[in-house]
Amino acid sequence: MSTTASTTAPLGQPRGIAFAILIAIVTLGIYTLYWVFKTQEEVKTHSGQGVGGVLGLVIYIVVSPVTWFLVPSEVGKMYRADGREAPFTGWTGLWMLLPIVGLFVWFIKVQGALNRYWESKAAASTASASPVPTG
Repeated sequence: MSTTASTTAPLGQPRGIAFAILIAIVTLGIYTLYWVFKTQEEVKTHSGQGVGGVLGLVIYIVVSPVTWFLVPSEVGKMYRADGREAPFTGWTGLWMLLPIVGLFVWFIKVQGALNRYWESKAAASTASASPVPTG
């Protein structure tokens, strides 16, 4: 996939890591359903790769351990398609095997990488949209 497609496609929404963790706890995990859907839908919409929101949510509900590996893999592929080094691979899912701490490490790594990606793309599109001063 060319970097042109990924620079013109719609961007995902950066999400506050602490806020997302707090909401997931307060909603007793219901927010994680929304997060999985939105994350996989945004990656698919932006990069054209991945399973997308609906299928990603079904996978999460039916066999959630697959999501532990699938989401980091898709984020890593999105980075590589943009010509960047991926911050991790699908093997990041192994963090989830570590009780409680692993969940936090996994989420912080994945959402942090997504936030950096979306913010860098937003900054690049803003910079390219700004008129160049003449004179």
